[in-house]
Amino acid sequence: MKVTGIKTHKITPKDKDIRRILDKYLPAGRQGVKNLKEKSVVAVASKIVAITEGRVVKIGTIHKDELIKRESDYYLPRSENPYNVSLTITRGTLVATAGIDESNSGGYYVLWPKDPQKSANKIREFLRKKFKIKNLGVIITDSRTTPLRWGVTGIAIAYSGFTPLRNYIDKKDIFGKKLEFTKLSLIDNLASAVLVVTGEGNEQTPIAIIEDAPGIVFKDKNPSEEELSEIKITMDEDLYGPFLKSVRWKKGV
Repeated sequence: MKVTGIKTHKITPKDKDIRRILDKYLPAGRQGVKNLKEKSVVAVASKIVAITEGRVVKIGTIHKDELIKRESDYYLPRSENPYNVSLTITRGTLVATAGIDESNSGGYYVLWPKDPQKSANKIREFLRKKFKIKNLGVIITDSRTTPLRWGVTGIAIAYSGFTPLRNYIDKKDIFGKKLEFTKLSLIDNLASAVLVVTGEGNEQTPIAIIEDAPGIVFKDKNPSEEELSEIKITMDEDLYGPFLKSVRWKKGV
């Protein structure tokens, strides 16, 4: 598998269209990309998608806690966290501060895209037409922490054009034991691979192209609501449900 990071200019609220950015930095012959190949996956940082959609708020015009309440499904006050950070459940995902970020933003709070799935679908259709290819995947990426581990890993907050999970349930391991629960998250593992290349600091590399990823099943359509629901899990079903349900979540507004 090959991951190629694409360096861009500093994306700011002056940039109004993610398609213009993709058109500028993904033409033939730029940054080692001769063309976008069939069965590639394009990863785009959620931050630049959000910025181009106007999902930014000038720091100082509103308290961040108010934004967190607006953007999250549920949240915990930052006073309950040793790092003064609010833990939230946002769009069914456990994430800090409802995905709101201040880094690499030029004085703005950057929210998550309003509808990440819609954005991923539009990006895929745009790139398929531009490069005249049929099989193409898109993921919109961000990062998150893992309980009891230092460091962030990648997460895909939306995907399009391929199957997001590899299901091992009822399949046998190398000794013939039937697997009961195992599913491999292709979208999140791809997002983590991208993060190794694109980084989290001043790399200025918010786009990446993944080529020759094994085992990806491409689909010539946007994910259905049923398919999108397959990557979600309820607190009652979640392995960490007892921990998640043991705290007093406050409902977002």
